[in-house]
Amino acid sequence: MSAAAQASALFLEGPLSFESLPGVLERSRAYSARPDLPDTLTIDFSKVGQVDSSAVALLLEWRREAARLGRALAFVNLPANLIALADLYGVTELIQPGKG
Repeated sequence: MSAAAQASALFLEGPLSFESLPGVLERSRAYSARPDLPDTLTIDFSKVGQVDSSAVALLLEWRREAARLGRALAFVNLPANLIALADLYGVTELIQPGKG
């Protein structure tokens, strides 16, 4: 990822779970409200550990929000356990287009 892309990405860390969702949603709302919002919204999961099924719902909410804003959305460094949950729920294509 280029330096410009890193500066424009939303970096997540820690668990993505029902308990952590309010804080993550608050950060993502602040990110999407930026005046310099990039054409592609990039969410980096490189420092995310444990996830539960609420993380899948979060990814789908981000997909809806990006569409509402008329922006592309890129999830990078998705944890294997999150991809496995997306597979289980049949939504892999929605979070990783072309890989479903």
